[in-house]
Parts: sequence; C-alpha cells; structure tokens
Amino acid sequence: MAEISGIYVASHTPVMLNFPDRIPEKLRTEIFGAYKAMGNDFAAGSPDLLIVLSNDHLHNFFLNNFPAFCIGCAEQYESPIEHWLNAKRRMFTGDQAFGSYLLQAALEADFDPAFSMEMTLDHGSLTPLELAGLDPNLPVVPVLINCVQPPMPTMKRCYKLGQFLAEAIAAYDNVERVAILATGGISHDIATPRMGMVNQEFDERLLDLMEADDIDAVLDHASSQVHTAGNGAEEIRMWMAAMGAASGRQFKRTYYRSVNDWYTGIGIGHFVG
Repeated sequence: MAEISGIYVASHTPVMLNFPDRIPEKLRTEIFGAYKAMGNDFAAGSPDLLIVLSNDHLHNFFLNNFPAFCIGCAEQYESPIEHWLNAKRRMFTGDQAFGSYLLQAALEADFDPAFSMEMTLDHGSLTPLELAGLDPNLPVVPVLINCVQPPMPTMKRCYKLGQFLAEAIAAYDNVERVAILATGGISHDIATPRMGMVNQEFDERLLDLMEADDIDAVLDHASSQVHTAGNGAEEIRMWMAAMGAASGRQFKRTYYRSVNDWYTGIGIGHFVG
C-alpha cells in the first residue's frame, strides 16, 4: 500500500517566468522563496512519484474534444508546449504503470476520464515545478481538469475526484510514497477588461474556510463566488481535488499575496497531518 507523502497547492502564472521584473525585487524574492520552501518541504517527504493536478490551456485539447478529466498514461512528458515561455525545454519522466492503474481504478469508481499517451505539459504544470526546484527526474503523472471551457466539472465533483485519488493511492503496491501538487488560481482574469484585477476578498475567504476545515463552506464559496474572482479563478477546481485527497489533514496556507502586476492572487499551502 502506498501512502501520500504530501499534498500541496500553488498558483501558477507564466508572468512569473516571463516578466519577473514587473514587480519589486523584494517582493519577487519573497514569492520565489515561498515556492522554494514548498519544494524543500516536498523533497523532505521523499516521494517516489508526483501526481500533478493542473489544467490545459487549449494546448492538448480544443473545442472539438475537451474532456472534464484526463489522466496521463505516457512514458514521458515534454514541457513547455508554449514556445514563448521563458523556461528551459525539458522532458519529464512519466510512470505509465501508475497512470494506467489510475485510469482503470477511476473507471471502476464510476469516473469516466479521458486518457492521453501523448500529453505535453504547459506552463500550468511547469511553472510551480520550476520555481519549487523539484527533482526533474521524479516521475510525474498528470491529471488534467477542465477549468477553461464550459461546461466544467463542478467543484464538488472535483472534490470527489480527490477522494478517489486518495483511495487509489492507498490501494497501490508498486511505490511507497506519492505526492500531490494541485496548481492554479487563485483569483485572476485573462484576456478580459478585468485583467490585472485581483479579488483579494475572495482569495482570503477561500483560504480562511480551508484552514477552518469547513468543507461544505469551501465548496459553497468556490461554487457560488468564483465568478467574482475572474475566469482564471476557475482553476481552484484543482484545490478542491487536493482537499478531497487530504482526508482529514489540516490545511495550512504558507503564502498569499495579491500581485496585480502579475495578474494573480498568488497562494501556496499544504495539508498537514
């Protein structure tokens, strides 16, 4: 039986890598330090593989076929797909056996995910991995959630997906320790007149409710108020999945800052216990 070595949540934005100088040096150092601290805590758990919960920004999928959930079952994953992202192109090692196991287990648990053996990872997955300084040789299994094109899976459904992941990890025998990184959010708006505006009130309320372990209130807030926090805030679906996988672990925010010049309410946290 495998165990979960750690569950982490972290925002992603390509602006962090492309325009780091858009914000003062002191703030940039503070933010990058928070990602590095997350990476150090992650490494201390000595995971054998990493499940990355992220979303696809219209690179792997488009309107002709956009699944609610997609599990990566490839041997490796090239990243980044964006030619304009200021990041070194790299090849992440996959874990095809675990990805395939996860797919079959999901079907048996009444989920119906798509799967991909040719997935390319975009900035959503790469940015936090890069900033956290995670071991590039650590096998990854991406689980992508549609947060871009309506209709999207509900917040509650994403929470239940996380519960399934915890059960599937516990029943797997071929590795000992699995980490989960959920990336996206918090509030931000892309390609609209609201771009650059951050709803700090939404973000702080979400973090407060998560720390209070009030799951029903978190799901209600995420479902009923996400429209006030920008189209990019839909990415908190990955946070809901992480919360579902946490199974009684206490959430602790480790960093939050509203950064308008990076267009994002940047949050980092992990589940302890």
